[in-house]
Amino acid sequence: MAAGIYIGSTSGYSGKNMVVMGIGLRLQKEGFDVGYMKPVGAVPEERDGVLGDQDAFFVQDILGQDAPPEFVSPVVVTQDFKVRAFSGQFDDLMPSIKHGYEQLAKDKDAMVVAGSGSMYSGRYCNIDGMRVAKALGLQIIVIDRLDKELNYDYLVVLKDVLGDSLAGVILNDIPSSFMNEVDGLIKPFLERNDIKVLGVIPKDPLMGAIKVSDLAERLGGRVISCASKSEKVVENFLIGTMQVENFMTHFRKNKNSAVIVGGDRSDVQLVALEGNCPCLVLTGNLYPNDIILTRSEVLNIPIVVVRDDTYTVAKKMEAILSRHKLRDVIKIRQGAQLVSSSIDFDYIKERMGLESK
Repeated sequence: MAAGIYIGSTSGYSGKNMVVMGIGLRLQKEGFDVGYMKPVGAVPEERDGVLGDQDAFFVQDILGQDAPPEFVSPVVVTQDFKVRAFSGQFDDLMPSIKHGYEQLAKDKDAMVVAGSGSMYSGRYCNIDGMRVAKALGLQIIVIDRLDKELNYDYLVVLKDVLGDSLAGVILNDIPSSFMNEVDGLIKPFLERNDIKVLGVIPKDPLMGAIKVSDLAERLGGRVISCASKSEKVVENFLIGTMQVENFMTHFRKNKNSAVIVGGDRSDVQLVALEGNCPCLVLTGNLYPNDIILTRSEVLNIPIVVVRDDTYTVAKKMEAILSRHKLRDVIKIRQGAQLVSSSIDFDYIKERMGLESK
């Protein structure tokens, strides 16, 4: 039977896919035959008439696999599933998860198993990460992504509960300004509590980036000029509600930012275009004047028009950029590289019981 590792996290959107793909690709590169499983699928998707999980299909594609969805994601959380689960009308789901794992693992060297949500997500139907990892007898890696602060209390509690099953933790999305605190305070604190820090993955703007075309779709807007350039990438955003002079000061510091501005503010629109922003997002369903449209085409900068007001668009942008899924090949390569260079692979292989090839 394959050596296995379970990748969980302290919350959703922590970078599990990135770490799973990074570990999977690295093990494949080292010559191991790697299997992949996501026991609980949270985003239902059908392929060839079979229900699976969107992330699981995506990760399988990247790892070059096509195992049956009923083994890879034996539990898929649809609305119907939730209704039955909350009203207690479901059987024990663990046997189907164990069966899927056994089928996938039987001819593999290593299995990488991805969690869904946090380590306690799925507790309402007894298939949370804690139970799944234990039932499959797997060592566990927990990712904690910095969101204002790290969940160090959660990690210590997990260590109390999991004991030796916790192989270690990965701290993700750490900006350079916070590295000293991580190295000087948080890592020593965790290691005093017998929690191995397997790696610290630095914040990389590209990982949260999104293409202009995807952004327009997510904001419910449309690209009205220079659509051929909507493959451009947005890493951040600026709101152009201030005076032009103030806006210019902010804009110089934030080059790769989409500019969200009212459709009637042609002064700010022009400054943003001339400063080569990746795209303009015009709010209030107002279309720009001809001068702005012409400059947009000449400078190859797409313009997106959306119905919502500036404040609503800014809130949506914040959510999109913090939760955007890892989907582009460039980002996968970048993510796999970040994981590869940031975490202690030898230790992970040792905990999995993998002999180097």
